[in-house]
Amino acid sequence: MLNFSKTKIISIYLIFLFISIFSLSNFFELDGIFFNKKVNLGLDLRGGSYLLLEVDSSSLEKKRLQSKVIPLKKKLRESKIEFDNFSVNEKFIQFNIKNEDLKKFEKLFNEKNNNNINIFLAKFNSFELEFESIDKQIKVFLSRHGILNLRSAAVDQSIEIVRRRIDEIGTKEPSILKRGSNRILVELPGIKNPERVKELLGKTAELTFRLVTDDPNEFGNENFILKDTQEEISVSKRIILSGGNLVDAQPKYDNRNNEPIVVFALDRLGSQKFGKATTKNIGKRIAIILDNEAISAPVIRDSITGGNGTISGNFSFQTATDLALLLRSGALPTPLSVVEERTVGPDLGKDSIKAGTVSLIVGFLLVIIFMTLKYKSFGIIANLSLISNLLMLLGILTLLEATLTLPGIAGVILTVGMAVDANVLIFERIKEELGKENSNIQAFDLGFKRSIVTILDANITTLIASVILFIFGSGPVKGFAVTLSIGLITTLFSAYFISRHLTSVIVFNNKEKKFLI
Repeated sequence: MLNFSKTKIISIYLIFLFISIFSLSNFFELDGIFFNKKVNLGLDLRGGSYLLLEVDSSSLEKKRLQSKVIPLKKKLRESKIEFDNFSVNEKFIQFNIKNEDLKKFEKLFNEKNNNNINIFLAKFNSFELEFESIDKQIKVFLSRHGILNLRSAAVDQSIEIVRRRIDEIGTKEPSILKRGSNRILVELPGIKNPERVKELLGKTAELTFRLVTDDPNEFGNENFILKDTQEEISVSKRIILSGGNLVDAQPKYDNRNNEPIVVFALDRLGSQKFGKATTKNIGKRIAIILDNEAISAPVIRDSITGGNGTISGNFSFQTATDLALLLRSGALPTPLSVVEERTVGPDLGKDSIKAGTVSLIVGFLLVIIFMTLKYKSFGIIANLSLISNLLMLLGILTLLEATLTLPGIAGVILTVGMAVDANVLIFERIKEELGKENSNIQAFDLGFKRSIVTILDANITTLIASVILFIFGSGPVKGFAVTLSIGLITTLFSAYFISRHLTSVIVFNNKEKKFLI
């Protein structure tokens, strides 16, 4: 077991050099694709903003019910079910049908296949909608599972859009996590302007284009105050185009008056819709509504068929930039509110780094002194193994571009202790074997063989615990689990290969020496 072939020796040290060389990019500015990676500092070390956002899905439930109105009416007519007194409110859709049509309605309402009204939710084994009938009156409402599905989808969609908005700002290594059923945790290390971020994340950015008209239609009208002129206008509730058809939006300056505007581009379907609407309504005004606020209402001078347009409204260049960012990243399904906010200053982060570094250095030096005094030359081998372990750990974290937090530093410090523990087990076992065997080579060989099982058991059980922490933990707990897991793997490599090889060199050069350890 102490014999190493040349191929094995070269492989061991090539692996060690390949991994550990990446750790250098954290201390020196190195060029290249691979060497520009670094370990990122987390919120508690670098400073930044911590935001806990809450998703309010109550408005979604109302919108979801309203989206069922036209398909439901169409289905009733196709099935030749007569209805009257049709009305919609925030909680349910209500209408009357004849008693003899009740079974027919129940059959079409609870049909599993190709049902575009009442979708079957396979994961809940339930329908999205339920209904109850009292005499001739039918009430259609969202089922419990339908509400759960709607809320879950809203949170997942909100997380994706929040991620897009933060990426557009250019924040490095943000942490965006789901918390509970309706909350989102956002950690932004190193952010310099948390108020702007909070404002951007809180805006729904729901953009619609509607005609300005005084004539009520089947959709009805709404009154708005124009943001730029304070003029009151009446706007149709019928949406000509929504922000979902936008493929790009960029801030620019208007050549005519040198004012900031937002230039947008539409997808193919949006271009067709916008082209038809502007062709039919030349001379009329079209209102641009953002988050239930009228930004502007220009007159349609000509048909717009190219799929491009502009939004103006007395913007500063910063507000135009933010609006373009919001439109590019898409509209949130529902508003987000900030329920908790914390700002961590960089000074606190520096103190944490300093405290963590000092504790690591002190612990490392004490271990080196103890191992050298206790095991002499083999103690020096254990210390070299420990240094190689730390270099590989840092190299792997650098390759992964992991985020290091204060609990992560605790994981590194714990790795130092556990790495030494492996060497102590090996050397103490060798001492026992030296009392039984006359040959130093045989004693050292048996010592490594019989201690490795104990070392594997100890490290694998700890690795299982750290994997569980990573799966079920979050934030700092995950950071601790990651550094500890990687540290355990590098500990096994350094103890079983590097330490064993260096030990074999000393043993073979001192075959006959007594009291070798």
